[in-house]
Amino acid sequence: MLVTTAQLTARLNDPAWIVFDCRHDLGDPEKGARLYREGHIAGAHFAPVDTALSGAKIGNNGRHPLPTPQQFADFLGRHGVTENSTVVAYDDVGGQYAARLWWMARWIGLTQVALLDGGLPKWIASGGALTTAVPVPRAVTLGARPVSGLVWSAADVLHRIAEPTAALIDARTAERYRGEVEPIDRVAGRIPGALNRFYKTNLNADLTMRPAEELKKEFGALLAGRAAENIGHQCGSGITACANLFAMEYAGLRGSKLYAGSWSEWIADPARPVARG
Repeated sequence: MLVTTAQLTARLNDPAWIVFDCRHDLGDPEKGARLYREGHIAGAHFAPVDTALSGAKIGNNGRHPLPTPQQFADFLGRHGVTENSTVVAYDDVGGQYAARLWWMARWIGLTQVALLDGGLPKWIASGGALTTAVPVPRAVTLGARPVSGLVWSAADVLHRIAEPTAALIDARTAERYRGEVEPIDRVAGRIPGALNRFYKTNLNADLTMRPAEELKKEFGALLAGRAAENIGHQCGSGITACANLFAMEYAGLRGSKLYAGSWSEWIADPARPVARG
């Protein structure tokens, strides 16, 4: 699930390894592409969050709805990904965007997918070089083989939050969770019953992933005996939720789900309940 900078360096010329730069800024959607043009890991392809990692917005399905599985498979295929490829994703903010690509790749049936531990900051700190050269992809046809049961809908969430054996984990900051501030969405607050774990709690100061045993202990305390397969993850738009989902999987707590629409979809229907405080 994680590759080190040394492991990636050794594989940069391996055509079976395909790297994606997932840098993004929610407040400046064009920033990721600019940063990619200014310098990226050699051979890395750019994965734009708002298009490749998101589908069409229809007004009530959140800020980053999922594309269809085949739409995402087509994007990966245009960049040479096959069922036998090892896919590595990175960003520069602790993996929140890279984890979205990791989750989506697993969602369409790929299994050899990992994050660069520590992302681009760790790569640079370790002496890794950057380039402005854009790789020429060798396009292939990649068919999606969607894995069922990985996604919760808003209706699923509304049903599951009333069940004592299930839980929803909100990856946003505590201030947004409590509804004290809301810098992005038009309504502040949280989904009633949701638990809170800010996704950066999973990281060391250098943005590498904390030890799996530590994460397992902390998530275990939060879940309070609930099985991982009864856990859903949300955030503002289904991006940082993937970072918590990744951390649970890395800790050996397998099978949790993604509420892809997250808070931005939830509040699109004023009939859905909102909690604050």
